[in-house]
Amino acid sequence: MKTSPLIAAIAGATLAGSAQAHFQLVYTPEVMLQDPTEINLKLVFGHPMENGHAMDMGQPEQFTVTFKGEQTDLTDSLKPVTWSGAHNEAQAYEANYKVRRNGDYVFALTPAPYLESAEDIYIQQITKSMVNKGGMPTGWNEPVGLPTEIVPLNKPYQAFANGSFTGQLLSDGKPAAGVECEVEYINTDIDMAGNAFGKENTGPVPDTAIVAITDPNGMFTFGIPRPGVWGFACLGSGPQKEHEGKELSQDAVLWIKASEF
Repeated sequence: MKTSPLIAAIAGATLAGSAQAHFQLVYTPEVMLQDPTEINLKLVFGHPMENGHAMDMGQPEQFTVTFKGEQTDLTDSLKPVTWSGAHNEAQAYEANYKVRRNGDYVFALTPAPYLESAEDIYIQQITKSMVNKGGMPTGWNEPVGLPTEIVPLNKPYQAFANGSFTGQLLSDGKPAAGVECEVEYINTDIDMAGNAFGKENTGPVPDTAIVAITDPNGMFTFGIPRPGVWGFACLGSGPQKEHEGKELSQDAVLWIKASEF
């Protein structure tokens, strides 16, 4: 029986114990802009739902923005920063970008692979985040040519709590079926000026990982229970499976912002 995209598995407890999961962030607080402005973006690797341990990022391989089909390399604009998590400090990055014209700006980060020593594997979370200016949609639902990526089927900067979000997972440009996608939200305040997460959680933490599984067309749907910044990480969906002689989990990550209607 063929599974409808809108009935893809919404949640599952596939991991025992803690719900803790690695998530690469590409974060800026305001994702719908009206006036030309310079935005600040934070690139942080950590555990945003548990507000747990932050991990050191190596020099990113690439950081781009795509606007109306034109891609600009922003890698040279990245600046290293020390990020303060709730329990430790870690190497992170930031960038400033001037948003001037109306439309969708798709920021895409390809970080350096991270060695997860506890599992003896590398993790590389290829991450997208979007900003819109002027309320004019121009390409939020189009792929940007990453090795693996989540293409949103709802506006990622205009989702709503108690609604749903649907995405399509691509690997080498083709739909990827049967892939586990973990779901988290940023569960703490973010101090942009101080480069820090807050010390306290702002909401609940589930007992196990929230998971959606992609259907035969690479689709998954998630019911958004609360407002906030939500992330989706589809694990091992990329074509590259090995790095420096070890297993590589090349993941696709997408961040969306959900508001009260």
